[in-house]
Amino acid sequence: MLHTDFSTFPELTTERLELRRITEADTDDVFWLRSDSGVMEYIDRPLAQTPADAVKFIRVVDDLLTAGDGITWGMFLKGSPQLVGTIGLWRIVKEHHRAEIGYLLHPGQQRKGIMQEAMAAVLDYGFSVIRLHSVEANVNPANAASIRLLEKNGFVPEAYFKENYYYNGVFKDSLIYSLLTPFR
Repeated sequence: MLHTDFSTFPELTTERLELRRITEADTDDVFWLRSDSGVMEYIDRPLAQTPADAVKFIRVVDDLLTAGDGITWGMFLKGSPQLVGTIGLWRIVKEHHRAEIGYLLHPGQQRKGIMQEAMAAVLDYGFSVIRLHSVEANVNPANAASIRLLEKNGFVPEAYFKENYYYNGVFKDSLIYSLLTPFR
C-alpha cells in the first residue's frame, strides 16, 4: 500500500513558477478563480458565490492533505504573490497507487505553457516521490485545451462514459485519460 505523508508541504519550482500550499491568505485569488464562469466552464462544481466559499475550498484541500488523500498546489509566477491557478493530485487510491490530476488556470495565463510547466513538475513529484503507478484525468470531452495538454504529457484515452455524470440538471459525458509511471 502507498504511504503518503504531506506533513512537510513540498514546494515545487519550475522555470517560471513557484508551486506552494494555498492558505487563507489566498482567499481573494481563490474566490476570483472559482467564481469565474470561464475558468470553471469544464469543472462541474458550483461557482463560488462568496469568499466564504473559497475558504471552504481551501479547508477541503487542507483536509485531503492532512489525511494523505490529496495534495493541491497553488501556482504563482516567480516573484508574484498572486495565485494564477491550482494543480493537484487528489483521490489518491493508496491500495492501487493511483491518483487523479486536476487543474485550473487564470485566463490571462492560458496559452503560455504555464500549465505544461506545472503539470510536468507535479507528475514528476507524483511518480518519483509519492511513487504512484498511474495518474488519471477526468475531462469533459468538449475541453479540447485540456485534452491537448494531457496528450502532450503522454496521457492516453482509457474510457468514454456516456451521460455518467449528472450536474446542474444535465447528464454529461466523461472522458478518462491515464498515464502510467515512466519508472518501471
